[in-house]
Amino acid sequence: MSPVLAGVLQMVALIAALALAYRPLGDYMAKVYSSDKHLRVEKWIYKGIGANPNTEMRWPAYLRGVLAFSAVSVLFLYLLQRFQGSLPGSLGFSSIDPDQAFNTAASFVSNTNWQSYYGEQTMGHVVQTGGLAVQNFLSASVGIAVAVALVRGFARSRTGELGNFWSDLVRGTIRILLPISVIAAIVLVACGAIQNFSGIHEVGQFTGGSQQWNGGAVASQEAIKELGTNGGGYFNANSAHPFENPNAFSNLFEIFLILLIPFALTRTFGRMVGSLRQGYAILATMATIWVGFICLMWWTEFAHHGPAFEAAGGAMEGKETRFGIGVSSIFSISTTLTSTGAVDSFHSSNTGLGGGLNLLGMQLGEIAPGGTGSGLYGMLIMAIIAVFIAGLMVGRTPEYLGKKIGTREIKFAACYILITPALVLVFTAAAMALPTPGNSMTNSGAHGFSEILYAYTSASNNNGSAFAGLNADTQWFNSTLGLAMLLGRFLPMVFVLALAGSLAEQKPVPATAGTLRTEKPLFTGLLVGAILIITGLTYFPALALGPLAEGLAS
Repeated sequence: MSPVLAGVLQMVALIAALALAYRPLGDYMAKVYSSDKHLRVEKWIYKGIGANPNTEMRWPAYLRGVLAFSAVSVLFLYLLQRFQGSLPGSLGFSSIDPDQAFNTAASFVSNTNWQSYYGEQTMGHVVQTGGLAVQNFLSASVGIAVAVALVRGFARSRTGELGNFWSDLVRGTIRILLPISVIAAIVLVACGAIQNFSGIHEVGQFTGGSQQWNGGAVASQEAIKELGTNGGGYFNANSAHPFENPNAFSNLFEIFLILLIPFALTRTFGRMVGSLRQGYAILATMATIWVGFICLMWWTEFAHHGPAFEAAGGAMEGKETRFGIGVSSIFSISTTLTSTGAVDSFHSSNTGLGGGLNLLGMQLGEIAPGGTGSGLYGMLIMAIIAVFIAGLMVGRTPEYLGKKIGTREIKFAACYILITPALVLVFTAAAMALPTPGNSMTNSGAHGFSEILYAYTSASNNNGSAFAGLNADTQWFNSTLGLAMLLGRFLPMVFVLALAGSLAEQKPVPATAGTLRTEKPLFTGLLVGAILIITGLTYFPALALGPLAEGLAS
């Protein structure tokens, strides 16, 4: 079987599995966030934190809940790392330095999971399971909660109430993420992923010494790492490590977990706004971009240029022979079009244009299908922009889902789409202009620039993957990347929730003959075009200096 055919067949199997899960999971999540009943364990949690889950919140109160909870999470995870050397189960590892502890705390709380350290050589069992794995659940649940709040803004009228953040947070964790993660962890253990709390032990004897490995609760962390579109690996090699990703089936299963909730949330959206066809339109937009990027990645990575490529069947550098080019391309595109920093191949070793596709996937805003929650609300923001563009073309006040898109709403949407590019480009320019940050680049020229651009694109978009050549464990990168992660996560949420509140206060506008039919394929095409054009206009100069220059020169 040819490598191309193998990749196509695996993609077909993946799409079939996602299609089977789409309806039941999407409907289930809609019921979770629409129910007025609380489970007993949820009531215990509400009592423990002193929250009233039945109190409706306007957007400022909802935002305060998001920010307060996240701030406490950052502080807790920071202190846990700083005191690691005094904790049991530390495996003899010392406490984490302040700049790296800040970077890691910001990373996991913001759902970025950028790692400037070797996991198996730095973090003990307590930090891994009690800190990092916990934040994998909570940060993902926060993202879904904000998306649901925006959906309620479209669904409700004549009220500024968006639900209760604490209820949404707890339900997302207890009813959605936890049960699916338990099942996924069992599947991964059955595939061969490890799950233990063993210490460091030597493995074999080699010339010049022996190799040391430590165990860990890897399967359980791997499950929520992928399901919550987090991406932080237990080991430095991430999902290329056989303890995390043992075989071809587990590899495909992990891609399935990454895409499961972001795609299914489009049905949740359609169910909650009372029009499944609106959800299908958003799904079609996401799927079109996702499939298109995979096909482009296959073209760049399978293209034969010289005898080495021909002998290997494509660009095999940096890829696991267990997986090959086809499914490695699906994995890399799926992780960079979502907010998942997991990798089963190393993006720095992709062809110049292939690395550029990974960069562009993040620069789109990771909305196809995007992260858990963040992908849906990012795509809905782009839908508002597309509706506005269509209104300008026909001279009509834009409407979306029965809500007028006026000056206030467009300002919120515009601020949302401008924040992340500003962070990426300003921080990249500063790193290239100053003398010290450039010393972290392994490569010079266009590829070296891509390493810096990729790092800040990944951090600001809360992805977490990296061009492996960059040494990011410096005070400059730990501090600035940590700041970019926090600003890139929480500043956009301010405008999402403000927009949700504004929409919820409106009265519904009846559809007329002049209303743009946003559930039709025409709107899907308009939305895809708007996304690509806006991103291209924003990032093309930076891409031209990095991956495009490298790709055209090769």
